[in-house]
Amino acid sequence: MRALYTAATGMAAQELNVQVISNNIANLRTTGYKKQRAAFQDLIYDHVRRVGAQASTQGTIMPVGIDLGGGVKTVGTPRQMSQGTLSQTGNDLDIAIRGEGFFKIQMPDGTFQYTRDGTFQMDNMGRIVNAQGNPVQPTITIPQNSAGITINAQGQVSVTLPGQTTPTVLGQISLTRFINKAGLQPVGDNNFKETPASGPFQDGIANLDGFGDMQQSNLEQANVEVVSEISDLIAAQRAYEMNAKVISAADQMLQSAAALFR
Repeated sequence: MRALYTAATGMAAQELNVQVISNNIANLRTTGYKKQRAAFQDLIYDHVRRVGAQASTQGTIMPVGIDLGGGVKTVGTPRQMSQGTLSQTGNDLDIAIRGEGFFKIQMPDGTFQYTRDGTFQMDNMGRIVNAQGNPVQPTITIPQNSAGITINAQGQVSVTLPGQTTPTVLGQISLTRFINKAGLQPVGDNNFKETPASGPFQDGIANLDGFGDMQQSNLEQANVEVVSEISDLIAAQRAYEMNAKVISAADQMLQSAAALFR
C-alpha cells in the first residue's frame, strides 16, 4: 500500500527535524552559534488523471485531476545568520561583532576559516589566537610587559608599552563578509569554510563600508530562541506520531484486505 511508504518518508523527515532542533538547543550557550532549520519539499506525484486533460469526445476539460503524492523529502538545513545578543565578559581580548562580518582565522595548513566567536587569548608568542591556538588575521603580537589592551570599534589593537604614557597601535583586526553567508560550510569549533555557494570572501575594516563594529569585552551569544525551539520540537513530535498512526492504519487495512481472500 502506497500510504505505508508515504508515511515512512514523513517519519524520516520529522526525525531529521528533531535532530536539527536538538542541535540548536544543545548549542544554546555556544558563543556565536547560528541556528538551523529543516526545509522540506513534497516528492514527485503519480498523475493518475491529469488536470486539464480532455474529459469527453465533446472536448470538455477535466477541472481537477487525481495526483497521488509520494511523500516528503529534506532539501536543506539552512542556517539563520541573524544577530545574537551581546554579553559582557570583562576579558580584554573578548570581541563581539555587532552587525555584518566574520573574524578570519588562519589554520595550521595555511587555509582560512571564519567565525563569529570572538573568544580570543594570547599564545606563548603573544599572538592573539582563538581557543584552538590559531591566529586571528591579520596576526597581531602583543609585546611582553605591555598593559592596557584596547580594541576600538574599527578593530584597532592598542597597548601601553613599558616607559610610555600614550597607547601604541599594534595593528587592526579585519572582518570578512560573503555575498551568501548562509552558504558557508560549518566545520565545527565555531568555524565556517568558504564554499562556491557562499561566494568569494571580501575583507574589510569594521564599522566601515557596511561591516559591523567590534565590541571589546563582549561576546555574541547564540541566536537560538528557547521558546521557539521547544514549540517546534512539540510540532515535530506530533507530526511524527501522526505519520506513525498512518502506518498503523494502513497495516490494519492490509490485514483486513488479506483476510477477505483467505
